[in-house]
Amino acid sequence: MHTTDAVETIQREMTVFARRARAAAGRTHPELSLVSYTLLGHLEESGGCRATDLAAHHALDKSTVSRQVAALERAGLIERRPDAQDQRVQVLHLTQAGRRILAQVTERRREAFRERLAHWPAADLARFADYLVRYNAWPGPEGQG
Repeated sequence: MHTTDAVETIQREMTVFARRARAAAGRTHPELSLVSYTLLGHLEESGGCRATDLAAHHALDKSTVSRQVAALERAGLIERRPDAQDQRVQVLHLTQAGRRILAQVTERRREAFRERLAHWPAADLARFADYLVRYNAWPGPEGQG
């Protein structure tokens, strides 16, 4: 396979992967979109952050994040708290319900991956994992100096 063909195949398959991930997110928890799941995951990893930080980290429009945050607040999955250093700043945190839903969805997603990859040889899994880490580590053109 030529480099051009390989890159086109990768692009096509990554698009299929993204579509599948969005569809799976809807099946895993009907009220939790892939974007919402990703935002909840970031809040858990970071221990809380501002909505503008969420938008910047995920390269999303602030209005998109604002709508998602509002929906997550209405669902009782996140809450706003004043920042410890600057009381004027609101920091988003997971609620207990948010932690519970995130844990449930994460476990279902892990199980789906385990099922899908169950028959892959260990060497293929390791190579695939290494390739994904390498692919996602690229900082993009703005990170090139």
